[in-house]
Amino acid sequence: MDHKIILKFGLILIFSICLTSCRFLADRTQELPNVIFVLADDLGWAELGCYGNKFNDTPNLDKLASQGVLFTNAYAAAPVCSPYRASLMSGQYPARIGINDYLRPDGDKHLPLEIISLAELFKSRDYVTGIIGKWHLSGYKKHGAMEFGPDMHGFDETILTANEGIGGGSYFHPYHFNKEIEQRIEGKEFLVDRVNLEALEFIEKHKDKPFFLYFSHYAVHTRLLGKDEYVDIYRNKPGVGMHPETDIKARQNNPHLAAQLRSIDDGVGMIMDKLDELGLGGNTILVFTSDNGGETRVTSNAPLREGKSTLYEGGIREPLIAKYPGKIPAGQICQEPTISCDFHPTFGEILGLNPETIQEIDGVSIWSIMKKPRKSLERNSLFWHYPLEKPHFLGGRSSGAIREGDWKLIEFFDTGEIELYNLTDDIGEQHNLADDYPDIRMAMLDKLRNWRKELGALINNEP
Repeated sequence: MDHKIILKFGLILIFSICLTSCRFLADRTQELPNVIFVLADDLGWAELGCYGNKFNDTPNLDKLASQGVLFTNAYAAAPVCSPYRASLMSGQYPARIGINDYLRPDGDKHLPLEIISLAELFKSRDYVTGIIGKWHLSGYKKHGAMEFGPDMHGFDETILTANEGIGGGSYFHPYHFNKEIEQRIEGKEFLVDRVNLEALEFIEKHKDKPFFLYFSHYAVHTRLLGKDEYVDIYRNKPGVGMHPETDIKARQNNPHLAAQLRSIDDGVGMIMDKLDELGLGGNTILVFTSDNGGETRVTSNAPLREGKSTLYEGGIREPLIAKYPGKIPAGQICQEPTISCDFHPTFGEILGLNPETIQEIDGVSIWSIMKKPRKSLERNSLFWHYPLEKPHFLGGRSSGAIREGDWKLIEFFDTGEIELYNLTDDIGEQHNLADDYPDIRMAMLDKLRNWRKELGALINNEP
């Protein structure tokens, strides 16, 4: 057996012993909630009706928001895919793990086996764990890389995950990211419909035991393609975006993005109906969010600036909705800043666990503000580290950032430029105040650089 796998098993055993001996494990006689974590891919902050969008139709997500808490300042720990997912699974900043950019299919970088993943937290409480959809925390054997899939990080069931590179989109069967997947829906099988079906079956299958479902959509990642009947609806809707070549490339009110999002929304509605049908709705935590901002080639994140691949708000601020009847109040808005590495310690607290007994945790539990959305967290700063050898093809530059209260500072590693914004007064980051507030600029820059030193995430040979 590979020594890394042996080490992994040893760490999990130690983790379980620590939880029990140190009394971090809650009373197992209590009723444990099911957890469904729905993650959209590249869905911007401004796409949902409940966030103010007037073109896209998201009735089920809007209903979810009316039954739970909507967060207005929820952040991804990175402006691209893999580092977000690493932060979600680990509770750590991507800079601590060393996954700062999306992973290439032929690369050997992966989520380290020694990390106690989010799925392993749930398994320590005897949950059934499953992932449906996108993983993107490893390279692939078919591309000559070592492969470390979800099954090596605590997932009992791995459904419709990729075994080849996923770039470029693949929304109708056969799916190029996994050619072994057999068709199950008659006619022109659409990927979002297929993963929705698998989610309903997972819930039905495991209704008698606590389960954690990581429902990780491939949509709305480019190349966008919605199913025909929905695309036709949005092509004929007033205000639809146009492009001289094809409406797939429309930069605002994109009919294909709207169609894909509507299919995602359908799935959320079907999940809520299935939970109620099975009598599980009252004891299930349902979370919906996205991994980074929308691509500005196919959408607008306005009023936020820019999008995916940048550390401006459009690249890292995400929709986030959480529902847990009787525990999370209905129809509330939370303005407290959160970040994706908070989910690991949050679910740890809900389960009665303390993962800090075995590994560094950079996030904080947001369970208190889920229950009382007007409360504040005892945390002053959020950080980002996004070093690039060359600019991202979507326009992002090598940079780092810090948010503290109303203030946000971005440091560009390629030029040394510093930008400072007051997000309360200027959510669109249009007025650089770095020269107007030199004391704030220097204090925040020092904190950002000291944070990098603490994590060993240095750039440009800085001391």
